[in-house]
Amino acid sequence: MIVSVEVPKDIYDRASEIAQSQRISVADVFAAACTEHIAAWERLELRAQRGDRAKFLDVLAKVPDVAPGEGNGH
Repeated sequence: MIVSVEVPKDIYDRASEIAQSQRISVADVFAAACTEHIAAWERLELRAQRGDRAKFLDVLAKVPDVAPGEGNGH
């Protein structure tokens, strides 16, 4: 599949440098970057699914209600 995407010139130029140094195509650089970014989002989604709002709120309730800088020795 061919998809056209606009990217800032500086990003394209950097991808081109990477492609040249690795002896791969610029398309392969963008495909690898997209693949890694999608995988990172999927990992984040999995971590979020394991989260427990009630536990978070219990921990948050234990945090002292002080203005920044108060009670921290500064």
